[in-house]
This record gives sequence, C-alpha cells and structure tokens, in this order.
Amino acid sequence: MRRRHFFLALSGLAGCTSQTKPRLNVINYSDYIAKETVPAFEQEFNVQVRYSAVIEGSEETIAKTMSGNSGWDVVFPENRLVNPMREMSLLTPLDHRKLPNLMNLARRFQKPDWDKNLEWSLPYLWSNCGILCPSKLAINSWQDLWSQSYKGKVTMLDEPSEVFAACLKVLGYSINTDSVDELRKAQKLAIDQKKILRAYLNTEVRDQVASGDVTAAQLWQGSAQLTIDQAPHLHFVHPQEGYSLYCDCVAILAESRRKDLAHDFLNFLYKTQVAAANSRASRASSPCATDNEEVLEKGEWFQTSSAPTQRLRDRLWTEVKSA
Repeated sequence: MRRRHFFLALSGLAGCTSQTKPRLNVINYSDYIAKETVPAFEQEFNVQVRYSAVIEGSEETIAKTMSGNSGWDVVFPENRLVNPMREMSLLTPLDHRKLPNLMNLARRFQKPDWDKNLEWSLPYLWSNCGILCPSKLAINSWQDLWSQSYKGKVTMLDEPSEVFAACLKVLGYSINTDSVDELRKAQKLAIDQKKILRAYLNTEVRDQVASGDVTAAQLWQGSAQLTIDQAPHLHFVHPQEGYSLYCDCVAILAESRRKDLAHDFLNFLYKTQVAAANSRASRASSPCATDNEEVLEKGEWFQTSSAPTQRLRDRLWTEVKSA
C-alpha cells in the first residue's frame, strides 16, 4: 500500500480551524476527479474542501479510516469494501432526500449487487483491469505475462485482489472463488510468475511503460488511458480470459461531523456535467452514462469475500510477496 504524503496531508486535519467557512475533508484516489469539480463546489456552497488524492490501493481506504477518528468526511471505497466498512460501523446511512441528483444514475447502477438500495454508498466511477503495453506487441491474454521473453519487463499491481484475479482467470476460475484448492493454485501461479516479474507496482509504473523500461503492466483501464493519452504508441488490452470489473463508490464516514455538507458534496458529483467531467479526467466510466456493454459482458464484478476466505487470501498473498 502506498502511504506517501499521507501524514503530511493529515497534519492539522482533525483539529479545529479558525477559518469562517465550513470545511469538508475528502480523501480519494489520485487522478480521480476533474480539476474544476472541487473549486466549483466550494464556490457554489461557499465552503472550503480539504481534498487529498493520496490513495493508491483499495484496501488503503480501510487502513486510513478504520480508527474512526481519521478526520475525513467523504471517502471512495471500492464496491467490494462497502459491506466490510458498513459492518465495521465506518459508514453513515445515506439520506436520499438530500440526493435528488441520483435520478441521473444509469439503471444498472441504481440497484447494484453490493448495495441494493444505495443505503451506504453511491457508484462513483467504474472500470476494469487489463494490460498496458506497446501496440506492436502481440499481447492479448494474462497468460502472456508469464512469458520468459518478457523477463524483468513485466509488472503486476500491488493489489492482492487483482493479482489473484489474473491468476484465477488464467486457470479458468472465478475471481470471487472461495475454493481453497483454486486459491492455492492461483497462489502457485503467482509465485511462478515472480521468476520473470520486475515488481508489484500501481499507478507509479505508468511512466516506466511509456519510456519502454517496462514492457507490459497489469493496470486499471483509467490509469492506462491517462498514459496512452501522452504515449499513443501504447494500448490497453482486455485479456481474452476475462478480467475484473470494479466500481469505486463514494460514501460518508460515520465519524463525520459535517454530514449535511457531505451529502451536498455527494449530490454535486451527480450533476450531469460534473459526472461527465470527472469521467473525462479520470478516463474511467461514469455510472451516469450509457454502459459499455461489451466490456461489462466479458468482465466479472468483484464481490465481498467471506471472512474465512479473506483471511486465506491475505495469508496466501503474504506468502506470495515473501516467496
């Protein structure tokens, strides 16, 4: 998990402020909002937003908020983390009377499996995981990332869910399996890959792929597309075995002392023009837009693992990293 700049960003966050404007504290992933969104909200509501884009991995959302005294108001958990955060009493139930712009959500996202009534979270942006590599290469599957010809030039995400998802798809299994046998086979495959793997990296790998220092990287599509915008010799591959789908949601923490203002911020995100701008800036898909059915049909949504399965996955990942 990446914690860079976190403690600097946190400095003075939870304390009182002498400023007269109400303040909202928002923590999000990097490169995940349009540059004009926060200033426009501040101007419309005459408030100040302390916005920190420091999260680099989904589990980091829980790590940064599980104390219940983090100082944040609004967070962006991945869909599979919504229920665990709810069970840990970290989230505030949403008041839909304060969220009239939810009418702009596409039908598919009005009753998502992970939060059927949108009681605890709202879909913010969704995307999938695949491979960023030069267009000239004949890479079209996860299996290609085990090729000896790319030894030392391949990276995988520093995200256990995504690494296991790729391994499970190579083996023909569901990314959400709770089978001990299937998960151990996926672990073996991940350990085998370490013989040719350069590193486990998240968004910081993008420049390395653009420069050619890394040939192929497991990466989220939005992050990959931001790289392609600056390096058009690259392209994004949807692996033929299938791939993970995820939705990053937005939620209000139970510890927030500014819940009305937090509702205003969430509602603002679902203005048509705001949602579109955030999608363009992040290169991820908006739940307010027409669905990309082809991508959705070939992907598989992450689901919340049972506690025993998650403990097993955590232990297997620790063994992969130390192998």
